[in-house]
Amino acid sequence: MNFKQKMAIRAVQEIKNGNIVNLGIGIPTLVADFLPKDKNIFLHTENGLLGVGPTPSKEEVDSDIINAGKLPVTAQEGASYFSSSESFAMIRGGHIDVAILGALQVAENGDIANWAIPGKDILGVGGAMDLVAGARKVIVTTQHCAKNGDPKILRRCTFPITAKNLVSLLITEYAVFRFENGKMILEELAEEMTESELKKITPAEYIVSPNLSKYQMNGTEHLLENY
Repeated sequence: MNFKQKMAIRAVQEIKNGNIVNLGIGIPTLVADFLPKDKNIFLHTENGLLGVGPTPSKEEVDSDIINAGKLPVTAQEGASYFSSSESFAMIRGGHIDVAILGALQVAENGDIANWAIPGKDILGVGGAMDLVAGARKVIVTTQHCAKNGDPKILRRCTFPITAKNLVSLLITEYAVFRFENGKMILEELAEEMTESELKKITPAEYIVSPNLSKYQMNGTEHLLENY
């Protein structure tokens, strides 16, 4: 199991039976491949599909069935298709239970920046602003540091903000943080990481939970069945 799969499986543990979940581009898309068979979870993509299934095999790819990132997806039995305007009505109307997104930066107060890097071409914010504002719970899955080694978990975001104080949970390859009442709380730490090592690559100020545990992967082995 690679670290991206591990992060996706950890995110799945936050999804409840019956939830409607929107998956962002990148690591969040892996969540579709690890959903438990004993739960009814409905994946939503803002280009107009409710009932997204696992990643298709090469033989299953249908160029007409894609997600918002233009990647091929499958549709579960009973899935529904609709216009982009109806999709955003769902999002803005508060009908998305969980949004799982990637991020360029996350601040200790729950701010998120995930759509623009200063000095680089900007494609547009897409549905990110709507999702973080409309979803009941916002989960961020991202690598702890950027490719050049710069920290991504900061005291304050330096990139253009997508939304303020709306991140509920942050999952990286090294740690899991919850955000409550404007505070960032370290709840889980990867097996290979110590708290002092984590602090060196995390400029953000955070509280260490008195119940700090190792990355909670126990009991999730069945989620690898379909991968």
